[in-house]
Amino acid sequence: MSTYRTRNCVLGSMLVIASTGASAAQFDYGWRVGVGHSDNIGLTETDPISQNMLIPGFDFSYQQEGSTFQADVVGNLEYRDYLAHAFDNQTLAQLAGQANWTVLPERLDFTVRDVASVQPLSTFSSNAPDNQQQTNVLTLGPTLRFRLNPTVRGQAELRYIDSRASKTNEFDSSRGLLALRLFKDLSPTASLSANAETERVTFDHADAGPAYNRTQLFVSSVSRLSQLDVNASVGWSRLSFDQAQSINTPLARLSVAWRMTPNSTLLLRGARQYGDAAEDLINQLDQNPGESAPAPSNINTGATVISSQVYTERRYEVVYTYVGTRWNLRIAPLYRNFDYVNDPTDSQRGRGGTLGLDYRLHPRTTLSLFGNTESMEYNTMARTDRTTNFGLILATQRTEHWSWNASFTRRVRHSDTVGASYHANEIYLGVAYRR
Repeated sequence: MSTYRTRNCVLGSMLVIASTGASAAQFDYGWRVGVGHSDNIGLTETDPISQNMLIPGFDFSYQQEGSTFQADVVGNLEYRDYLAHAFDNQTLAQLAGQANWTVLPERLDFTVRDVASVQPLSTFSSNAPDNQQQTNVLTLGPTLRFRLNPTVRGQAELRYIDSRASKTNEFDSSRGLLALRLFKDLSPTASLSANAETERVTFDHADAGPAYNRTQLFVSSVSRLSQLDVNASVGWSRLSFDQAQSINTPLARLSVAWRMTPNSTLLLRGARQYGDAAEDLINQLDQNPGESAPAPSNINTGATVISSQVYTERRYEVVYTYVGTRWNLRIAPLYRNFDYVNDPTDSQRGRGGTLGLDYRLHPRTTLSLFGNTESMEYNTMARTDRTTNFGLILATQRTEHWSWNASFTRRVRHSDTVGASYHANEIYLGVAYRR
């Protein structure tokens, strides 16, 4: 999908949302414009280019909780004008949305989920403007629910998944997913489930690699108590490639959420499973973003390797959050290891974490401090990149609708590969109107 088509998809979503707004729905939107400056816009080791930018944007959110239709959509559209023409001007879009239509209550639903984001062309290079592309993953299909007895219920899911990237053609693919799940209610707060999933993945371009089937069989246990939620899954996965070998691996997932106090929560998550870029983009909102730094202009560049390759993923993270009357805190260490199955070039192991602190200086003024760091090792290349981003954002809500914010960001990478290190300073000043 071209950037033009991705942009039109997001704009179309905005128009549909705006035209269908009703009393049962909440549609919020806002316009913003800002100026930014970077002393190394290309994030290069030598010959840095200083650049000023003009960045107008449009942001929206839509929520609806009805008996037949439910939706939760957040989107951003942004234009970046590089005033000294160091790079071509860009139009970027970001969208995370899910809508569900209840066709037959407690029986049949139809779900649509769309995730549009900005991702790098190559994770071996810096996130310069010429190393960015649009991606879009669309998922849609029906869910049939049925009950076998008072404590056993079932669920059958059929999904079509379409994945597109504006520049990396090998990512473009179509998928069909069929899942069958049986749930046993053990108590009002606990349940067990048996799950069977099969997925067929085909690529639009022959050089993207062989098509394959992915089969997963696993059991899950869910417990939801007053202060503790536990979700654990164990099972087996199999990849069957066309005209290539089939491989197997154990599947394990664990999520533990402990509400330590009314203000603080500790989340532990771990997984060992097969994964790929499209699945990572679908799930990215629930994950630690790794080395990405917050963008005051609302659109970030991610860190996903956009390719057709499948990998064995091992991921462990801890997330501590505190939400108070004047300050909020988030600390999230992360370990992730991706071993690519067919081409080990992109195999990587990362250790790092993120830190965020919001402090309310005044009822209408908030100072935010952020930082993240990650050491990424590429085993087949004998390469290690250590990337750190940190900075602060000062935001003031002047009136009910008008606000302004100013930010400073420091970006640093130390690499043992010649030409891959950089350091840059960025500042941003913007005003925004929110309906």
